Amino acid sequence: MSQALNPLDATSLLTALGAVGVFLVLFAETGLLVGFFLPGDSLLFTAGLLCTTGAGGVHLSLPGVLVAAVAGALLGAQTGYLIGLRAGRALLGRTRNRHLLDGAQRAEELLSRYGHRKAIVLARFIPVVRTVLNPLAGVVRVPARTFTLWQVVGGLVWTVGLVLGGYALGSSIPNVDRYLLPLVCLIVAVSLLPLVLEVVRARRRRGSDPARETVG
Repeated sequence: MSQALNPLDATSLLTALGAVGVFLVLFAETGLLVGFFLPGDSLLFTAGLLCTTGAGGVHLSLPGVLVAAVAGALLGAQTGYLIGLRAGRALLGRTRNRHLLDGAQRAEELLSRYGHRKAIVLARFIPVVRTVLNPLAGVVRVPARTFTLWQVVGGLVWTVGLVLGGYALGSSIPNVDRYLLPLVCLIVAVSLLPLVLEVVRARRRRGSDPARETVG
């Protein structure tokens, strides 16, 4: 608590705010466009880890973290959907942030390629896309029942899976808190992998279009 709160650092957030920080970060990241930069994946994993190790003097309650994570992710996604439903495409049209614009493009590609159900679930595991897809689903009028059902499924798998993953690792490896920073970096890298793959695939598709036109 003596250090300044760093919203980009999962350990700093958890040290200062505990389980409440988990709720606030996930709500902002999945419900508000301004939360696209927040560390959702690493926060969930680190919170699960701190339920066993108490690194840095912070010991969290596993039930409390799970409740906060699920509530933040589900309420945030539903809020994002309602914002998109009411504000329309103008909400995304006003932003000039390159990351958000790229995320909106990838979210639209997910919806068109996989359909509503799969896209809503998959988006949970892709940074920035999970922020943009919820309001975008409202913009394109995804049926409310469909969105609610599958955002709950995706939200539960994402939050509970990462929290329990951190908890299991902390429970099975003695003094795992010594390796907290490398582990968090690894989680961040793994969480960014789907984003990198989507960018590579999109570039390959764009690069192949002119060739097809030339052949035609």
